Amino acid sequence: MTLTSETARQMLTSEAYEQRLSAINRLTDLPPDIALELVQLVLKDTKARVRYAAISKLATIGQHDPAQCLEWLRHALRTDSEADVRAAAADSIGALKLTDGFDDLKTLYGETKDWIIQLSILAALGALGDLRSFDILVEALDGENDLIIAIAVGALGELGDRRAIPVLVQRANHADWQVRYRVAQALGHLGGEDVVNALTQLSQDEVPQVAEEAKIYLLA
Repeated sequence: MTLTSETARQMLTSEAYEQRLSAINRLTDLPPDIALELVQLVLKDTKARVRYAAISKLATIGQHDPAQCLEWLRHALRTDSEADVRAAAADSIGALKLTDGFDDLKTLYGETKDWIIQLSILAALGALGDLRSFDILVEALDGENDLIIAIAVGALGELGDRRAIPVLVQRANHADWQVRYRVAQALGHLGGEDVVNALTQLSQDEVPQVAEEAKIYLLA
């Protein structure tokens, strides 16, 4: 069935949350201005799964009105009762590169103890490309959660700030291979003569995925 603005509105206001989810997933079939108008209907839905889908969808339809999307995302980031929804808001801020949301991400990162939210914020900070993120990402490398460390390493590579090279090199021997894998990616992305030694070491890693990733950049 072809989705029209009217059928989408009917689905988004249906009592069946499956219908609302289906409509959200298909909003990209509509012009961006109409999709944004309609997604408002479910941003405060009673079902967390629906709110999550709607907030996540802003990452793909939000370019039409970034300022309005940032307002919605800030609200979800600050007030939603579900960690997954708040994490999705951070993801969408990063995907849309809404640098005006930096302070909101920074504040929440300092307040929350929820690792899911922390992961999304760190990834978003890398995606924003805002050099103000550097200190937050470096500090995250000293945590105890290896998944958070891996995400922070990746975000530093995406950020593109060459000040990160020394701290990334220090993690080339990290016990978790996924961290080492991200280090190989990040150093390869940053490039330059000062990363060759670390990438050479990583190219001999006992974990094939790490070794192959490092070799990609050494042979480039």
